Amino acid sequence: MKWLLLLLAIVLEVCGTTLMKLSNGFSRFTPSLLMFGFYGASLVVLNIALKQIPVGVAYAIWSALGMVLISFIGVMYFKEPLSPMQVTSIALIILGVTGLNLSGIHR
Repeated sequence: MKWLLLLLAIVLEVCGTTLMKLSNGFSRFTPSLLMFGFYGASLVVLNIALKQIPVGVAYAIWSALGMVLISFIGVMYFKEPLSPMQVTSIALIILGVTGLNLSGIHR
C-alpha cells in the first residue's frame, strides 16, 4: 500500500507539472488553479506515504520517477527535444534511485 501511495503522489505531481506548462505562465486560469490542486494533493499523499517509507528513499523515487514521466510527456505531448545527453542523464538518475533502493539502507 505504501508504494501505491507513493506512485499516486508521483502521478499527481506529474499532472501538476503538466498543468503548469498548460497554464502558460499563469495566464490561463483553469490550468493554473488545477495545478495548485494537483500539487497540493501530491504533497498530502506523499506525506501519508512518508509514514511508512524513509524520506530519502521516498523523495528520491518521487522526484526521479516524476522527472522521467514529465520528460516523456514533454517529448510526446509538447514536442520538446530530447538530446542524447539528456537521455544519458535520465538513465543515470534511474540507476541512482535503483541503487538507493537495492542498498538495503531503507529497511
